[in-house]
Amino acid sequence: MLISFVFPLTFVILWASAFATGSVVTQDATPFAALAFRFVVVALGFVVVAWWLAEFSKLKMQDLKHSIITGLLFHGVYLGGCWYAFSVGIPAGVSALIVCTQPILTAIFAGLLLGEQVSLRNWLGLSLGFVGAALVLGMDVGSEFAIDGLVASVVALAAITAGTIWQRKYSQTLPLATNNAVQAAAAAVFHGTVMWFLESPAINLTLSFGLAMGWLVIAVSFGAFSILMYLINHHSASQTSALFFLVPPVAALIGWLLLNEGLTTIDLLGFAVASGGVYLATRPSASIADER
Repeated sequence: MLISFVFPLTFVILWASAFATGSVVTQDATPFAALAFRFVVVALGFVVVAWWLAEFSKLKMQDLKHSIITGLLFHGVYLGGCWYAFSVGIPAGVSALIVCTQPILTAIFAGLLLGEQVSLRNWLGLSLGFVGAALVLGMDVGSEFAIDGLVASVVALAAITAGTIWQRKYSQTLPLATNNAVQAAAAAVFHGTVMWFLESPAINLTLSFGLAMGWLVIAVSFGAFSILMYLINHHSASQTSALFFLVPPVAALIGWLLLNEGLTTIDLLGFAVASGGVYLATRPSASIADER
């Protein structure tokens, strides 16, 4: 019972913190160079953990393939799309609002591809979660944004949806540390390749870069992503994805607490609506509850 509460809460807080720290990192580095650097460090770290736990003896080539695909979708295309959107001037809130439709898409495809049952209560929760997140983020529809940045956000949305489905359907057999090591290595190769062809890579090793990158590696990549893999493997894809609706409100709270960013009554209302929606969306249906 404690894990079912602590793990989702910890995941949301750590994942939401990546918005602020990611913004700090891109002030001192080009996006794909920073992501390549991050996932080289993450891959090496998980290799050490997997070796220490003697997990590599359990590695099978078929599992390796699925883990690479999941890593490319989650750590590669999803994060690359978001960070590229930030780099061309798309506000984090706008990009997050686009990506925030992911739980709804995941629920649809989880039903079609995984046979998961999504109840009317869960659908109501997903809808409320989206409304609450939209209230917090807001969006100036009259503003003009770079088309390539908007496209990158949509690509990121497709990638994280597909990654969630793929992890749930195919990538549950590898031990956690090995799975994360393979995913991070695949992401490092992806970002290094994109960096080579699309940007003039640059990293300024400032104190703020070091602190923000350290948080992203330790708290987000080692912490949040490991929790996310656990949640996907032990809960339905649609229920796990609903947690993403809480990320924008929590990110707004973090910005208010740490960065002195504004927090309005509408933001608080959106937080309450999103929280209620996530509660409904993550409750199992009556039949499943009875089976337990």
